[in-house]
Amino acid sequence: MTVDAEILQTLVKMPEPLKKELLHYAKYLIENYSETVSDVKPPQKKRRSGILKGTFVLPLPDDFDEPLEDMISCPVASELQQ
Repeated sequence: MTVDAEILQTLVKMPEPLKKELLHYAKYLIENYSETVSDVKPPQKKRRSGILKGTFVLPLPDDFDEPLEDMISCPVASELQQ
């Protein structure tokens, strides 16, 4: 049995007030959701590997682990060192 035939068969059995409610709900669905269902989203672009090649220079400089000079003059940093 198709969906349309099953809907009609169920509709025939319903009392009149329920038919009106069903009609209002069907119109609501058509107005609010017919556009979003038919919209097809384009597929997401795949991420390319190696896009940042050359951005980070290795090996790191010898003073990489040394504290930054801005942090040494910061009052909060001097309190943290104590």
